[in-house]
Amino acid sequence: MKIDKKQWKWTRAPKDFSIDDDRIEIITNPHTDLWQRTYYHFRNDNAPVLQITTDEKFFSFAVKTEFESKVRFDQCGVVMYLDSDNWLKGSIEYENEDFQHLGSVATNNGFSDWATTEIDSSIKSMWYRFSRREDDYCIECSEDGVKYKQMRICHMYKATDEIQFGIYACSPEESSFKAIFTNMEITECKWLAHDGQAPDEEI
Repeated sequence: MKIDKKQWKWTRAPKDFSIDDDRIEIITNPHTDLWQRTYYHFRNDNAPVLQITTDEKFFSFAVKTEFESKVRFDQCGVVMYLDSDNWLKGSIEYENEDFQHLGSVATNNGFSDWATTEIDSSIKSMWYRFSRREDDYCIECSEDGVKYKQMRICHMYKATDEIQFGIYACSPEESSFKAIFTNMEITECKWLAHDGQAPDEEI
């Protein structure tokens, strides 16, 4: 997928970045993050976000990330950022020399939740796939860009029509690292329709 600079728009551009036809590099700024209220009681809304806009109701967006994260909470990945109170992201967050958190955050109406699993800190590359089926969303991850594993399925209350989606990178603490995004692709929805239990009858 060729990156059209006219279609991709920044929400808070970082000080240092580059965009080529097939590659985006972001150098993160210290003390940048996305989080709303839950548990920590703070509100952080200053991470660089680069997105395109669509009203398409069925699609998938895949991207490969490579990163040099080395300080706690350094992160980069996929995002659907609507406004400060409504957004969805999937990424790896560095924790220490032993492990990182592979996870996702869904923020609806100003409250974030974080679902994670621990992975080895030596992992410095990950593919993500963000999919939409009408007003529901799925984030998956892959180590090779072929076999994807589900991270989260969720409903986003404000993401019912036109949305923005793309990539982000940030460093919540006193840190800065390079995040590289390549192999971006928008396709038909890879998140297949559910073919198991039938829905309950409507009353």
